[in-house]
Amino acid sequence: MRDDPDALMIFAAGFGTRMGALTATRPKPMVEVAGRPLIDHALDVANAAQVSRIVVNLHYKPAPLIRHLEPRGVALSHETDRILDTGGGLRHALPLLGEGPVFTLNSDAVWTGANPLDQLRAAWAPDRMDALLLLLDPARATGHTGSGDFRLEQGLVSRGPGFVYSGAQIIRGDVVDAVEEDAFSLNVVWDRLIAKGRVAGIVHTGGWCDVGHPGGIAEAEALLNDAGDV
Repeated sequence: MRDDPDALMIFAAGFGTRMGALTATRPKPMVEVAGRPLIDHALDVANAAQVSRIVVNLHYKPAPLIRHLEPRGVALSHETDRILDTGGGLRHALPLLGEGPVFTLNSDAVWTGANPLDQLRAAWAPDRMDALLLLLDPARATGHTGSGDFRLEQGLVSRGPGFVYSGAQIIRGDVVDAVEEDAFSLNVVWDRLIAKGRVAGIVHTGGWCDVGHPGGIAEAEALLNDAGDV
């Protein structure tokens, strides 16, 4: 089993309810930011980090994503009967991702600055961690409200206000496979690993914007424009 991640799961199966009318006829990852679908911004991150295998999960209104992704050689993990949430969706995709640790990335954010997957890869230490979360200072988490869900002390993550989860991580596939339920959140896995002191964290110093709601589109475009990425 390999120790370093070389495969990426992009979460794209959600209903996108916070987007309102924008997702009435298409999945949220096909909503455009700066003239391009959100999923393409996620793929840019993956390609820049030279990830060998990319898997995208599908459930809500999958046809536009299938048409968009199939020509690009992206593997598709279909959650046909019901949505499996982040943990269940990742476990369902493990046969496509392969053994060992994998990257995961939410598809409803844009990034500036250092590549998030490169940051995670550089800090990954499998002897000391089973998951590595990329976190944000709430002051730099554009489009996000609240004080965050995680503390970070001496490199280890615990629950509590302090930092925002960015939607990017490395996690071992076998710890996800150990959950008995079919549909479950990655929070279930993180809580088990936090109790063992096996969840580490690092902080992204660049820009990031949550595009999970309509207002996030203009905020994300402003962030990209300020960074010269548009």
